[in-house]
Amino acid sequence: MSRMFSARQLTSKRLFSSSSFALQGQNLTEKIVQRYAVDLPAGKQVFSGDYVSIRPAHCMSHDNSWPVALKFMGLGAKTVKDNRQIVCTLDHDVQNKTDKNLEKYENIKNFAKEHGIDFYPAGTGIGHQIMIEQGYAFPLNLSVASDSHSNTYGGIGSLGTPIVRTDAASIWATGQTWWQIPPVAQVELKGKLPKGVTGKDVIVALCGVFNNDEVLNHAIEFTGEFLHELPVDYRLTIANMTTEWGALSGLFPVDSTLIQWYQERISKLPQPHPRVNAQTIQNLIDNKSAADSDAYYAKKLTIDLDSLSPYISGPNSVKVSTSLNQLSGKDIKIDKAYLVSCTNSRLSDIKAAADVLKGHKVAPGVEFYVAAASANVQRDAEASGAWKTILDAGAIPLPAGCGPCIGLGAGLLKDGEVGISATNRNFKGRMGSKDALAYLASPEVVAASAVLGKIAGPEEIGGGPVGGAPAIRKTVTNNAKPQGGATAVGGSIEVLEGFPASIEGELILCDADNINTDGIYPGKYTYQDDVSREKMAEVCMENYDSEFGSKTKAGDIIISGFNFGTGSSREQAATCILARDMKLVVAGSFGNIFSRNSINNALLTLEIPTLVGMLRAKYADAPAQLTRRTGWTLKWDVTKAQVIVRDDTGAVVLQEKVGELGTNLQEIIVKGGLEGWVKSQL
Repeated sequence: MSRMFSARQLTSKRLFSSSSFALQGQNLTEKIVQRYAVDLPAGKQVFSGDYVSIRPAHCMSHDNSWPVALKFMGLGAKTVKDNRQIVCTLDHDVQNKTDKNLEKYENIKNFAKEHGIDFYPAGTGIGHQIMIEQGYAFPLNLSVASDSHSNTYGGIGSLGTPIVRTDAASIWATGQTWWQIPPVAQVELKGKLPKGVTGKDVIVALCGVFNNDEVLNHAIEFTGEFLHELPVDYRLTIANMTTEWGALSGLFPVDSTLIQWYQERISKLPQPHPRVNAQTIQNLIDNKSAADSDAYYAKKLTIDLDSLSPYISGPNSVKVSTSLNQLSGKDIKIDKAYLVSCTNSRLSDIKAAADVLKGHKVAPGVEFYVAAASANVQRDAEASGAWKTILDAGAIPLPAGCGPCIGLGAGLLKDGEVGISATNRNFKGRMGSKDALAYLASPEVVAASAVLGKIAGPEEIGGGPVGGAPAIRKTVTNNAKPQGGATAVGGSIEVLEGFPASIEGELILCDADNINTDGIYPGKYTYQDDVSREKMAEVCMENYDSEFGSKTKAGDIIISGFNFGTGSSREQAATCILARDMKLVVAGSFGNIFSRNSINNALLTLEIPTLVGMLRAKYADAPAQLTRRTGWTLKWDVTKAQVIVRDDTGAVVLQEKVGELGTNLQEIIVKGGLEGWVKSQL
């Protein structure tokens, strides 16, 4: 596809003359994107599904800053576009003192110094915590990071979302990258939290009771009548783990509780601080922003906080949540406990754990590891006495930063061990041995478990029983997609010269969910640098179906199930499809990294779950085939942001609006992908 367009001149074909748009209300996610989108047509309002170019307020990278720098230099870039936009932190492998790691850290430091980039050395803290403490992620701004837990920023009303390294290099070089605004889910936190129930319990419960990918690749907006009673630290924990829930962002509103939190912070920061000061806070008060009353949400999920009790995630899956009431009686012995990571290592978490540990000791045979989210947090914890309380109980301190949460440094789980952690991921093998069991819980439950040597609640230390666990009350409502919306009235979308006004082909059904990148492009070729385009085309999808090559041809359109392209981040999963001269992949949903790698390499994607359901219904009683030619054709009219599908008789069976593909995204495709576009800008 990239070869098809690269020789064409990039001039605009203006297909509309009016700047009048049929508008609907915007949700808060769309409003923030509107502020940070660049080069929009006059009067254009953005909505879910639209592809836009964005210039984020800030872009953070951590230990991966050096790989980003190498990609940046490989693009031919010599100067960072806006050094005030970029933040580099060292946080992931801070316990690693090998010459190789120290050399990488020195390279990052020197690169940052050369370009005048804000740099935070190892020991300062976890990058996401620094982004919040230092005001880079700030209410109503858009901040990104080359790390999946940038969702955390949503806890303070900043739209935070992850990017891949190519995106980061693009932002360094040009100040911008692209984003397709995802469907937005409204999550109502109804009622009030009972005593002893924390923000961690909320998100662990959400991950467990809505465990069928309800929010996969969605942006989330949290609402609720009593949301103002939810502490900001609880919000940060919930937003952080929307990543594990499958979402691309988790956004809380800017309310009086958040404003007060910032006002209290001013006294703790040197003034005038460049980003957090009386003026920036007053600007928040004077320029409030919230979702419009007629904003559209793809779905609404409701959970009744009154029905929650302390919950435990696992073992080895965030999709399994069990009440503490049920687990405490099972006498599950633990070997290790952890109060670390960007999820639950803020001051309030450390104080909560210290309150449980006060006057007690960690059980014999149990190792309890603690690390503050930042050096500032540790300093405050020391001043409050909470840090000493935890160490006096027998905890093992680690440097402010990442560590066992991602399987690095001291204290990893060994074969057969059981760990309970106040972190965000308990994937099999993530925190050490794949033959270990990992559970997630609140700081209070982790501390109590460390004292009693088993999964337990704080009340059990004093001999009391764990409280009951009522059935969680929850609902899900899927909303019909509105007609009309962002498309120009009486006209069509602007299309660049060299970009097709429409894309059409026969649908080839690969009827499976969760087809991973190993299935699309075999791992044995991933690290071979001399694989030809012809060979890539030949092996495309062979691990999914060995007959895929013989059943398909150039110009076909793959249509698959949900979470297509999950798994590793290999870019070849996109480029091997392009090597087969296929222009488009349609799915019920995509793995986020696959989606980004696709556009970054000039492969187009569309999410049309309705069409997947129609084809599955058609072939429900047919003999199973991994790859099936359907005889149905899909035409994507780019000028109208519309898809028309015809069956094998030529009859129209589906006509649906899709997100607008703006000229900024078209230009990236025409240039052969994001790297080609960056080079053209330089």
